[in-house]
Amino acid sequence: MRLVRFWAVLVAAVVGSCASAALAQDVAGAGDHPLVGRYTGSEISFYEKRAYDEVALPNRIVPAGEDRTPEAWTMEVAGTVTSIRYDGPEGRSGLEVMRNYQQALEAGGFETILFCVRDDCTERGGISSFWDSARGIIGMPTTWDRSIYFLAGKDGVFVSMLSVETGSGAAVIPHVALTLVETDEMEADQIMLVEASAMEEAFAADGRIAVYGIYFDFDSADLRPESDAQLVELVRFLKEDPSLEVVIVGHTDSFGGFDYNLALSQRRAQAVVDALVARYGIAAARLIPAGAGMVAPASTNRTEEGRALNRRVEIVELLADDR
Repeated sequence: MRLVRFWAVLVAAVVGSCASAALAQDVAGAGDHPLVGRYTGSEISFYEKRAYDEVALPNRIVPAGEDRTPEAWTMEVAGTVTSIRYDGPEGRSGLEVMRNYQQALEAGGFETILFCVRDDCTERGGISSFWDSARGIIGMPTTWDRSIYFLAGKDGVFVSMLSVETGSGAAVIPHVALTLVETDEMEADQIMLVEASAMEEAFAADGRIAVYGIYFDFDSADLRPESDAQLVELVRFLKEDPSLEVVIVGHTDSFGGFDYNLALSQRRAQAVVDALVARYGIAAARLIPAGAGMVAPASTNRTEEGRALNRRVEIVELLADDR
């Protein structure tokens, strides 16, 4: 893990990173990230750290007409992800808070990749999709017309921050969603290969089985080479019973929009079917691709471990009466 030791120069009396800056109102188990700290007087209302996750961070202004194609204006990064929501202090504008964070991070060697305010973050329309992507998994007030986004990076560490305001005048309250990614390789080889014999046993008992050895590129339906071993076992299973017909079901976690995940899971299921037909000679008539998106989770989406279980391909027996 390439953790970067943050310079001790964090704009004095504005952004503090020491434990004493934490407020009593912070949610249980929360804490500042040492590379960022917090704006004095704010408190943490949401905190989650995931040992490994893949996220798409906005890194450019949304081109006109491309608000529904986030791959055109986001960058994909993976590693240890820390998500924090800061609220307050009352009376400080979101712009003041965000400029202080930007100043502090740049003083520590970070480079600003994008800093945009409200409608300037898009060339034309679609601002809500930008903000929805910018907040990551963090719930935020939907006052998008008073929002600011900031992305900075240094040595494989990326800091994404979205600010919105509630209230007005002296009673204005800034809210900041922080997503920090420390890029690193995930701990691999943690999921066992499902052999053909295990598939046969699962079908006899349940008529279905979930496999986790089929991998895709992040936010893509492109099969990765390490999927080959699991595909070979699936082919063995299908060839042992030439009359067997199955549904190949793609599942995603809850990261991203509902419709987007539904379409992505369908494309991934189709990619598996295409590989079985083109590379291994399985008859297309025996295979039906289907995408379930995020609607049938195998575990909670609140932890990375749970999301990993939700990102899967299921093989479901298709009986004659199901046709």
